[in-house]
Amino acid sequence: MKQTLTALACAGLLTLSRFGAMAQPIALWLTNPNGADLFKKQPTALTFQSASATGPVIELDPAQTYQSMDGFGYTLTGGSAMLLQKMDAHQRAAILKELFATDGNNIGVSFLRISIGASDLDDRTFSYNDLPAGQTDPELTKFSLAPDKPWLIPVLKQILAINPAITIMGSPWSPPAWMKTNGETKGGSLKPEFYAVYAQYFVKYIQSMKREGIRIDAITIQNEPLHPGNNPSLLMLPEQQAAFIKNNLGPAFKAVGITTRILLYDHNADRIDYPISILNDPEAKQYVDGSAFHLYGGKVEALTEVHNAHPDKHIYFTEQWIGAPGNMKGDMNWHVRNLIIGATRNWSRTVLEWNLAADPKQQPHTIGGCTGCLGALTIDGSAITRNPAYYIVATASKFVRPGSVRVASSMPDKLPNVAFRTPKGEHVLIVLNEEAVTQSFSVRFKGKTLTASLPANSAGTFVW
Repeated sequence: MKQTLTALACAGLLTLSRFGAMAQPIALWLTNPNGADLFKKQPTALTFQSASATGPVIELDPAQTYQSMDGFGYTLTGGSAMLLQKMDAHQRAAILKELFATDGNNIGVSFLRISIGASDLDDRTFSYNDLPAGQTDPELTKFSLAPDKPWLIPVLKQILAINPAITIMGSPWSPPAWMKTNGETKGGSLKPEFYAVYAQYFVKYIQSMKREGIRIDAITIQNEPLHPGNNPSLLMLPEQQAAFIKNNLGPAFKAVGITTRILLYDHNADRIDYPISILNDPEAKQYVDGSAFHLYGGKVEALTEVHNAHPDKHIYFTEQWIGAPGNMKGDMNWHVRNLIIGATRNWSRTVLEWNLAADPKQQPHTIGGCTGCLGALTIDGSAITRNPAYYIVATASKFVRPGSVRVASSMPDKLPNVAFRTPKGEHVLIVLNEEAVTQSFSVRFKGKTLTASLPANSAGTFVW
């Protein structure tokens, strides 16, 4: 044992301050962007020892707790589902198990975001109530999930067979065009005369998915409500969203006993006035579970400002893209630092990367949709390439299971980190080495010390 640990230390992967009885074994899963170890369990278990700390120290205080976690995952876009469903059945089953099971080397994705109607990463725009120009359907008699039945619904059912407890959140990119001021899938706003109808559209969606055996645990009211330039998209100002919640959506859910969580905003951290202004309205706030964020603008620390303004409401991080062709070192460092560590240290209960899958040309997408969104997977027929977002999510998803609680940990320079206690009583510490060289550090936990090293720009997931 001593010889094995010494060999690992010489390789620059890890060291122990002293050898001794393995009273509290620690597993290390290393994600090294140079490709040598991509979320790979290291061969030797570590232990905490009664020894002095050396180098920078990460001090855990498991008695100081923060938010509970709902999970880590991706958006299963319609395009992602199409590519998966077109795969060979055996190979599709294998990749879905790898993504959603927790045993072995599977990564245990526990939270999915899906689009209500089309997102810009579907092969076309659609809603569940599309009509010829000039027609309306205020009774929603033509509502149908038919557009999702070839791809999204079958893939969701296969995922639920692997993990029946997975959390699913729905987000619309646009209402049906006939409900909008411009009559188009892109841009425009929801007509006030259709607020009540659109609330019933959400009700029908949740009830229809339930009949398919798919539980919608949460919804956001509008993806990126301040970005009407995507296709599909909708401009929904905060006062419009507040009115829709308190006068229509909240009462509509309450009237039929829908318990699906309602989340505000679903846009960038540079406009925290948007969710705070709605939460300041007690009539709207009573129906709201929390606020959802992206990080294409602003700083992740702004999430704490929203939490502090309304600590009784939850924070969610729901989207961040990676541009093709991707850069394992740069993407992994930015996303682990700002999202896996940054968002969770700022009260987020989720971290979701953007699209789960795309083909080698970053398709499908709508006309006017994202042309450079790199999926966590590239699917070429039935061949799979795992891209940066796959490994970014894996650093947390496998071990930080739903119900885990974030616990306090100190933040030495160049060693951002976050720690959790799982429902099984295990502890998980995710550490990023931001230095361009191997960095040694100590972890202090309940009076014991672990001294470890991480290679340059790599992330370590420690589990004990």
